[in-house]
Amino acid sequence: MAGIACAAALLILAVSSTLHARGRAPATSEKPAKAVETIPAPVKTYGSKSAPITLEVFGDYECPSCGGFYEYTLRPMISDYVAAGKVFIVHRDFPLAMHKYGYEAARWANAAATIGKFSEAEAALYDNQNYWGQSGDIQKYMAAALSPADLHRVQKLMTGCEMAVAPASHSCPFDAYIEQDKALGNMVPVEATPTFRIFYKGQKFPAGQGVVSWTVLKQFFDQLLSQ
Repeated sequence: MAGIACAAALLILAVSSTLHARGRAPATSEKPAKAVETIPAPVKTYGSKSAPITLEVFGDYECPSCGGFYEYTLRPMISDYVAAGKVFIVHRDFPLAMHKYGYEAARWANAAATIGKFSEAEAALYDNQNYWGQSGDIQKYMAAALSPADLHRVQKLMTGCEMAVAPASHSCPFDAYIEQDKALGNMVPVEATPTFRIFYKGQKFPAGQGVVSWTVLKQFFDQLLSQ
């Protein structure tokens, strides 16, 4: 257990030194919103639930730090420890009001996740963040990432959801799931994106914020797995 404590301290120190202040969000005590029944819950995960380590990530697709965390930490983790059955990743939506298209991007990701294409959608959003973040043309990059048949299914699910900002009422069926994720994040609380939590055999470690390299996280995971 001493080794875990030391590794946890190292992780928290690394997280604190790389906190991205631009992704800050206020914390509240909101309760999780009840999801709608008409659309199945989108599956926004990687790997097997039986993996010994679970990594829960709260992110905003328009957040530059979230993009860096995906590209340089999550992507190699997915191809390495997720593929090996060591880590299970759960994505949580936490679009910030400061980002014009972040909420709409979350809707597209949820629509794609509903048909089992979350990984393709997330990669498309983060790989092209600088482009759709300026133009708002998210559909263009979804079209490049999905087959024509899958794109048609996603477009159908997105009917009534093609707007840049969140409406006052949940007219888009995916908004309930996004708000549910945000409410969970507010209880962490999420104060900046990305924020992540690590769970291992009943242990829940303090939430981390900012971009932490795969090298640092891998070292921490190895400490956990060696116990």
